[in-house]
Amino acid sequence: MRKLYMSLSVFVLLALALAACGGAAPAGGNTVTVKETVVVTVEVPAAPAVVAPSGYGETLKAVQARGHLVCGANAQVPGFGYVDSNGNYAGIDVDYCRALAAAVFGDATKVEFRPVTAAERFTALQSGEIDVLSRNTTWSLVRDTELGGNFTATTFYDGQGMMVPVASGMTTLKDLEGGTVCVQTGTTTELNLADVMAAEGVSYTPAVFEDADATFAAYSEGRCDAVTTDKSGLISRRSVLADPAAHIIMDVTMSKEPLGPMVRHGDDQWFDIAQWTVFTLFAGEEFGLTSANVDSKRDSATAPEIRRMLGLEGDLGLKLGLSNDFAYNIIKQVGNYAEIYDRNLGPNTPTYIPRGFNKQYTDGGLLFAPPFR
Repeated sequence: MRKLYMSLSVFVLLALALAACGGAAPAGGNTVTVKETVVVTVEVPAAPAVVAPSGYGETLKAVQARGHLVCGANAQVPGFGYVDSNGNYAGIDVDYCRALAAAVFGDATKVEFRPVTAAERFTALQSGEIDVLSRNTTWSLVRDTELGGNFTATTFYDGQGMMVPVASGMTTLKDLEGGTVCVQTGTTTELNLADVMAAEGVSYTPAVFEDADATFAAYSEGRCDAVTTDKSGLISRRSVLADPAAHIIMDVTMSKEPLGPMVRHGDDQWFDIAQWTVFTLFAGEEFGLTSANVDSKRDSATAPEIRRMLGLEGDLGLKLGLSNDFAYNIIKQVGNYAEIYDRNLGPNTPTYIPRGFNKQYTDGGLLFAPPFR
């Protein structure tokens, strides 16, 4: 609300006359000037707040009306979410958002990446600033309830680790007694560190930082004895240190970290779309559908499930509020899960991480897509 002040000057001429016998007025008199200040109050409406779409189907309507998806992403973790040398977002979490855009629009480029810190990511999702959070985020009970989130199937199974300089000679958590550990604030990493060190009976000092860049900068400058985050993050960040070989990741797993996309409570249709985008990536790998061969596979497909998945039979896409070829668009434009993994975390990348649990269930991993029927 603003207050506007205006000055209104009123001039009053007072003639003070003394009556005379002949009725003539005196030639002289006094002039008095009176200034009156009037305060006018004007109410100016505040800028409208961003309101998260709520209710079944509302998110998809809002996204389609806007013309692009808004994805909350990381910009500082190579292999998962970061800005490459060409200024483009890249990483396994980033490619998920491209897959979601391909499902919704038939165009994987119709996505805006909005960098969010660990501390602000959930508020950004709850407020409607972003449509989906795909930022190496751990699925937990509190995030599933109090923070109003729905997690899709896990896209990367991880665990928290600890990295130290090789020269320190430290190999176990107990070696950190009395030491300082760099950790990012507002994360499960910070909470897990406190729990595990308490259970091990290790006294330490946490050095907390707002984001990954600040956390690892402090570690590389020697301001702490160790640094902790998910093992995937340690591997990716070690790859960009001045001398990666001078740092070792301890042979210890401090937690379970199921990472995956998150959407808001209250819109089951949007949750279904986000979920089945993940399942499409898994199933694409299982069925041998790749960005390079999906056209020929579609032309020759005889297996009923593949035909349903690619929109050749049935109306599975329409049941989600999408076109029936949504899965085809995902595979054609972004690839299957293995293609995304190899592009960002595969053997030919600086951030190579063996797939481990992140293999298909047929290969001893935990990735599994329900039937497309």
